[in-house]
Amino acid sequence: MEKKLYVGNLPYSTTDESLKDLFSQAGTVAAASIIIDKFSKRSKGFGFVEMATEEEAAKAKDMFNGTEMEGRKILVDEARPMKERTFGQGEE
Repeated sequence: MEKKLYVGNLPYSTTDESLKDLFSQAGTVAAASIIIDKFSKRSKGFGFVEMATEEEAAKAKDMFNGTEMEGRKILVDEARPMKERTFGQGEE
């Protein structure tokens, strides 16, 4: 079963392909994506990687969490489900 990882504090120059290449050192990468700001079209500095198995995801987390990438210490953790957002009414 695939396991999704959150990868934060990435250099803004990171691409989907470079993220996939990095994490493939830990195992099979099913998907890798950098989150892009829809207005500026620039990276938001974080992304997600889907590893093929939970074991490979754990290995990737151990290998890369806290390591340096282009002068930035990256954060790797299990991805959490996105919270539902409400628009226009504020918090209730």
